Amino acid sequence: MLISALNDYYAILAEENKVLPKGYSSVKIHYIIELSEDGKIKGIINYQKKETRLIGKNEKQVEVPREEKLPKRTEKPGIEGNNIEHRPLYIFGLNYENNGFSAEDKTNKALKSHEAFCKTNLELIESIDSPIVNAFRSFIINFNPNEETKNPYLLSVGKEYKTAGFAFCLEGRTDILLHKDPQLNEKWNQVYEEKESSTEDISVQCAVSGEFAPISRLHNKIKGFNAMGSVLIGFNNESEESYGNQQAYNSNISKNMMERYTEALNYLLTQKGHKQMLDEITMIYFAMDESEKYVDEFNEAMFGDFNSLDQEETDVLLDNIAKEAKDLYVTKERLNIGDSIDENATFYMFGLKPNSSRLAVKFVYKQKFADILNNIAQHQEDVKMYENSKKISLRRIMNELKPNTNKKMENDPALAEKVLNAVINGYQYPTGLLEIAVRRVKTDQDTDRYKKVNSTRVGIIKACLNRKQRLSGKKEEFNLALNDENLNEAYLCGRLFAVLEKAQLGAYSEKLNRTIKDAYFASACATPAIIFPKLMKLAQYHLAKAEYGPQMNYELGQIMNKLGGTFPTTLPLVEQGKFILGYYQQFYKSNKKTVENSEEDE
Repeated sequence: MLISALNDYYAILAEENKVLPKGYSSVKIHYIIELSEDGKIKGIINYQKKETRLIGKNEKQVEVPREEKLPKRTEKPGIEGNNIEHRPLYIFGLNYENNGFSAEDKTNKALKSHEAFCKTNLELIESIDSPIVNAFRSFIINFNPNEETKNPYLLSVGKEYKTAGFAFCLEGRTDILLHKDPQLNEKWNQVYEEKESSTEDISVQCAVSGEFAPISRLHNKIKGFNAMGSVLIGFNNESEESYGNQQAYNSNISKNMMERYTEALNYLLTQKGHKQMLDEITMIYFAMDESEKYVDEFNEAMFGDFNSLDQEETDVLLDNIAKEAKDLYVTKERLNIGDSIDENATFYMFGLKPNSSRLAVKFVYKQKFADILNNIAQHQEDVKMYENSKKISLRRIMNELKPNTNKKMENDPALAEKVLNAVINGYQYPTGLLEIAVRRVKTDQDTDRYKKVNSTRVGIIKACLNRKQRLSGKKEEFNLALNDENLNEAYLCGRLFAVLEKAQLGAYSEKLNRTIKDAYFASACATPAIIFPKLMKLAQYHLAKAEYGPQMNYELGQIMNKLGGTFPTTLPLVEQGKFILGYYQQFYKSNKKTVENSEEDE
């Protein structure tokens, strides 16, 4: 499904001229080499462009290379020159070390690379007659690395030489670039077609298109995961060579399909809006449509930073979606997404993770775009804890599950993937989500009385419990407001703990550094029968001193009556979640403005 979808997406990108034509590669160019008509270097121009990037918390102007279309690059290891080379070691045959240049090294790699460059490019331009190509030919013939170690133009590039990409132009004419010369490109297209047709390939039925075509033995590298690039499809072990088919001949994917899916995937990986990191997995997504609005809306809904979201500047806000979340279908009229968005458009999401030899596909999801938005909206409704709360991004959920002392996810390395699956498809949340959320509330140190038991963590617990009920055909147990009619013992114990804490704080005018929550919350949540009798005795002293002691005493009496004067001996995981919900909703009722203001500042 994934390969087929990427091939279909390639067709859309090709219509928009967003992908490279067959036989070309995208290359980062930092500098332009100015050549005189007789091929001498007359200057090296900085070809980079300035972009505003967020570095830390500040925006800064930085120089970044320009992407240029050059004849297809080689991916073979070892020394092999490219047509219209951009790598400095090949072009100049010089090493840069200790602030200077040298053509000599132990293996003569620099000189061998330059020789390969000269041979490959002289063959390509042999019959071409144009000003820039003639200058390039003269440069190849006359440039001697051993005589250019003190070249002032190269010295001006300095240490950036080693990692920079270079292109050529005529002196004073940066509009006449070698790699854009019409005669040169015409010749390259001819050479590439001849090269492709001359290879002895196996022709069988393509597993993607169904056509009878030459099968690709090696698949192009996917960039962005490591320095050398990775392959999505590849076979290196003899045990994988079914019926004697070596390497990617096992996959039965035609050359044409291979080039299309790799080009589309490499394009997506260069687009910030089409990818997100999900722990150690790179999540990539796209709509089968030329409009970028689909990914914009998905990013806002799924990964957006809702803390700084400006409603007037966004076409579609999750706020609008959430109001309609309980409906079976979200129409574009209610979403206010306009005619440019088709709610029936197919939306794909997949996760890639590199291993030692190739990329592993961790998941692939395919959904109608409106269904995805509807499921995200339902998820937001599930995790919501009060009416005007901010929407909670997936990134924030995962951050809240990390211990305060260690920013690494514990227990389940695939938890983010499982949560995403539940959100996108409307499935039950993974069991581990509830378990970790409860543990974080119980065990993390509370540096701020509003941070440990916060709306995100409690919202996760509420979502897990309510969704399980709903998907089982039962009534949801928890709403946004405190439920005085809920007689669940764990929920009542949580409410009781919040009132006891309030009494303690009232007795000391809110000036305590350590409260009963810091000392007893985790044990009260797990073994109420052991802890609450102690707390009830302590409360009598606090109620006598607190300003609103009689009112709090009345609240305690009401809750104790519902408990029947006894406490459960132990609470299992689900009941501990209900304890935390009871505590938070009782606490929120008494501290509504303070809680909301505290979370606004996060």
